[in-house]
Amino acid sequence: MLARTLAVLSIVLLILLLPVMVTAATAETIIGKVVGVHDGDTLTLLDDSKTQIKIRLAEIDAPESRQPYGKRAKQELSGLAFGRSAAVQVQDMDRYGRTVGRITVDGVDVNAEMVRRGAAWVYRKYAKDQSLFTIEEQARDAKAGLWALPEADQMPPWEWRKMSKARTK
Repeated sequence: MLARTLAVLSIVLLILLLPVMVTAATAETIIGKVVGVHDGDTLTLLDDSKTQIKIRLAEIDAPESRQPYGKRAKQELSGLAFGRSAAVQVQDMDRYGRTVGRITVDGVDVNAEMVRRGAAWVYRKYAKDQSLFTIEEQARDAKAGLWALPEADQMPPWEWRKMSKARTK
């Protein structure tokens, strides 16, 4: 009886602590050098152990490469981060195995700066930082970056991907 009670208590304790353990596992900071920029919201970091880590910028979504402003968004991210030391505050892992996080270079929040420059949208589905919405609104009002494009070309990447997927079916 005692063994059964201890087993049940162990399971209950594990269930209660699991969210804490998951949060602790993702609440880390990775330091390294940005050695690659894939597009406007994905880069590669080389950490101290010489491991390359693919990083997806959290809470933002930049235009796809073939989308209007896609190449320019990649250039903006390159200008902010390529070849520089960066700190990544890890938030999650995505379904493609990329580390998702907020990136800081020389004290600049790169994720927010991409939105400020009009090189990315706030990714509504995943945004936690409410200040990003204000930054996006200011960029839109100032016609920064992609917000200077004709309105028909200002399609959020998540809608563009959905439309592109529908075309290929």
